[in-house]
Amino acid sequence: MSAVNRPQRSWLVSVALRLSEWAERWFPDAYIFAALGVVIVALAALAIGATPQDTAVAFGDGFWSLIPFTMQMAFVVIGGYVVATAPPVAWLIDRLAALPRTGRGAVGYVALISMLASLLNWGFSLVFGGLLVRALARRENLSMDYRAAGAAAYLGLGASWAMGLSSSAAQLQANPASIPKPLLAITGVLPFTETIFLWQSFVLTAVLITVSVLIAWWSAPDAAQAQTAERFVDNTTNATNSKPVLAAPARPSEWFERSPLLTILIVLLASGWLLHEFASKGAIFAISSLNTYNFIFIMSGLLLHWRPRSFLDAVSRAVPSTTGVLIQFPLYGGIATILTATKGTGGATVAQQLSALFVHLASTDTYAIVIGIYSSILGFFVPSGGGKWLIEAPYVMQAANDLHYHLGWAVQVYNAAEALPNLINPFWMLPLLGVLSLKARDIVGFTFLQLIVHVPLVLLLLWALGLTLDYHAPVMPQG
Repeated sequence: MSAVNRPQRSWLVSVALRLSEWAERWFPDAYIFAALGVVIVALAALAIGATPQDTAVAFGDGFWSLIPFTMQMAFVVIGGYVVATAPPVAWLIDRLAALPRTGRGAVGYVALISMLASLLNWGFSLVFGGLLVRALARRENLSMDYRAAGAAAYLGLGASWAMGLSSSAAQLQANPASIPKPLLAITGVLPFTETIFLWQSFVLTAVLITVSVLIAWWSAPDAAQAQTAERFVDNTTNATNSKPVLAAPARPSEWFERSPLLTILIVLLASGWLLHEFASKGAIFAISSLNTYNFIFIMSGLLLHWRPRSFLDAVSRAVPSTTGVLIQFPLYGGIATILTATKGTGGATVAQQLSALFVHLASTDTYAIVIGIYSSILGFFVPSGGGKWLIEAPYVMQAANDLHYHLGWAVQVYNAAEALPNLINPFWMLPLLGVLSLKARDIVGFTFLQLIVHVPLVLLLLWALGLTLDYHAPVMPQG
């Protein structure tokens, strides 16, 4: 082929492929990653003076601390599979998947949809993005790199989720009943107009989405270099598009399995609860609850499958994809507890010592950069949006008050920085990886490229936009 006709490889594609090759060679399985995290954090606790016994007790006490969240995340996967295998939703996803014309265009398309969806709900973004990738991968006329598309589906968790309605920190600070009293005395109530609805927040979010889509598109391998789904997915055992075949009841006991009667009664009962939730809490707050979100998905899946037998078959196909979530999240619970409960010399924990160090280094001008760096580092070891905010908020928000820094933007500093470690942290990847039948090492090369760009961009935007805001004293709730 002549030099004129030879396809030119984008330098971003070259970087992405090199990072992907490095990740495939050196990046451990997500379980090994979590296990190494336990060891590193335990050694850090011992280094600050904690006793081996206290460190071991904290690990054991924290091991089961994320069980409710573990089950919630497992149901994110199960609910997504159940809904996706229902004929109406499978038809919708297939229609959406028919729009892209090129493999690289499909990767950018997935990135945009996943990030926009995450502004409504991060759980929905994970599931819907993964299912859209599966549908695109089934197109024989589309040479799409499955790894790059999977990474694009994950960008909702690595770029935009914390800037939207499901931001745990913004939700907590806007609801006085949810704010712990010691924190309420420091921050007061911060409505959405002071956090995620600031014009500065809109600018930050728009820039991040635009840049992320462009990186996803530019870094996606072309047709000649793409690794398609056939290399990673066994469509005979883990397909979301398999359609159940419902035979006629062989015996009277199977009648209820093939009848929609029980489905109708259960969905009616569920509808009553949902009406109560939305009426009492408001639509935005209600849908941001992971329990409500999962409940809607499970009940919708039941209704869309119509017959219990079809619904149960879909659940059976979904459960194997939750393996990583079930076995690894307990380790993250142990990590979080060691960080926040094991006290060293002087009675301070590892998390408190890190917080004190970074807050000591901050000034009014450097607050966004210093706290952003601190929050992203801690977020790598304590991957919990709302839970980590409760750890950080008393320190960083008191520092904001002392430095006369805009309190709402301090929350946004946390939100934007919180998303950064997600780009390479397998913790949040697990539900998506289950949907796609991938390993973390398969997509982290592409997400690491996003991280390289996002870190300086996010810190610069947080600093620059923060300069446009003035400090307001905390507003306490009436009564």
